[in-house]
Amino acid sequence: MMRQAGRYLPEYRAVREKAGSFLDLCFTPELATEVTLQPIRRFNLDAAILFSDILVVPHALGQTVSFVTGEGPRLAPAISGDNVAQFAKQLNLSTLAPVFETIRRVKPTLPAHVALLGFCGAPWTVATYMVAGQGTPDQGPARLMAYRDPAGFARLIDALTDASIDYLVVQFKSGVDAVQVFDTWAGILPPEEFERWCVEPMRRIVAGVRSSVPGGKIIGFPRGAGTSLLRYVERVEVDAVGLDWSIDRDFARREIQSRVAVQGNLDPIALLAGGEALDHAVDAVLAAFAGGPFIFNLGHGILPETPVAHVEQMLRRVRGR
Repeated sequence: MMRQAGRYLPEYRAVREKAGSFLDLCFTPELATEVTLQPIRRFNLDAAILFSDILVVPHALGQTVSFVTGEGPRLAPAISGDNVAQFAKQLNLSTLAPVFETIRRVKPTLPAHVALLGFCGAPWTVATYMVAGQGTPDQGPARLMAYRDPAGFARLIDALTDASIDYLVVQFKSGVDAVQVFDTWAGILPPEEFERWCVEPMRRIVAGVRSSVPGGKIIGFPRGAGTSLLRYVERVEVDAVGLDWSIDRDFARREIQSRVAVQGNLDPIALLAGGEALDHAVDAVLAAFAGGPFIFNLGHGILPETPVAHVEQMLRRVRGR
């Protein structure tokens, strides 16, 4: 499930309190390993998701990253045309060594049938946080920079593309079986900008990773892409593509699943609701996609207030068919 570990699990909350800051949790292999394994122990899922965060990449590029309880991430200084050169540089992989150590610790402890999934944020989505210095409702700061200073913004995107390739390659070499690239804010861009800032960097990432890891399995997730998802899968050679909960399922089955495996697309609110509404929602996803190559998953991240009993209900429903 996107994302497995989180505040919905009581055992996660206990580890989170022990760790101190969120970044300390990400960069303490012993604790990150424990959090990665918790959902596997509880739910016997088919894959473990590496516990980390997409913003460890800006951290490794030299931007100061912190997390404010109840408010989200803060990155300083915010990126602009005046300082983009300072951060558009080669990734410091030594900063991310604890993440790779977590992978090396987790992999041998998993049952043979359980895959280990790594991930990173897509360049566009990571750039939105770097430019704004935090999350924003419409990612306006990054969109403005892309329009006003396309050369400077392209420099940042190029650096993040190279950083993503380096980061994912070492994840594979450390032991992950597949990776997912999250482009959470892809859906807010018009078609031309989506092509420039989402599709083309992701195409380069896939090609770059596979030049070092031939056959490396890669899942793309451009959330909110809608019908532009067809252009994405035509240009980007991913092995699977994530579907958010808003996509037209008939379109996705006809135009997307006929080309690549699909993943998704249960509404996280339906999971939060539980009861008959959850059963109906699970059944609708399975009816749409279970006839082809398909990974059952949520259409985005699990909400922290989701009862564990609802997750158990969902898994029973999926496995009972």
